Amino acid sequence: MPRKKRGSKVLTTAELRAASLNSLGSNLEFSEGINLTEYKQLINSLRDELKSYNEALSLVDRSSNAIDDFEKRLKDFSERMLLGVATVYGKDSSEYEMAGGVRKSDRKRPVRRITTA
Repeated sequence: MPRKKRGSKVLTTAELRAASLNSLGSNLEFSEGINLTEYKQLINSLRDELKSYNEALSLVDRSSNAIDDFEKRLKDFSERMLLGVATVYGKDSSEYEMAGGVRKSDRKRPVRRITTA
């Protein structure tokens, strides 16, 4: 399942505010460097960072899918390797146990309970 991409309510609000402030004048400036140009640059910086973040999530999703595929292939291959050992040596051999299998004679058999009616 892909990771949820991120949006920003703050960015949306700031974009709307910038459009409204722009109607007051494109050179709107207050004290201590608070002006419309800096405001728009900060908006653009956040937009670019969100874009980078969401692209990185897509790359992580792609890598995660690749890992899942490799795990499935490796699990299948491991099972085939164990079956190959079982074919050559048998399922009750010590070689089968050395390869990671459980010997047939070592398996626990289920105990069935007799019910009285």
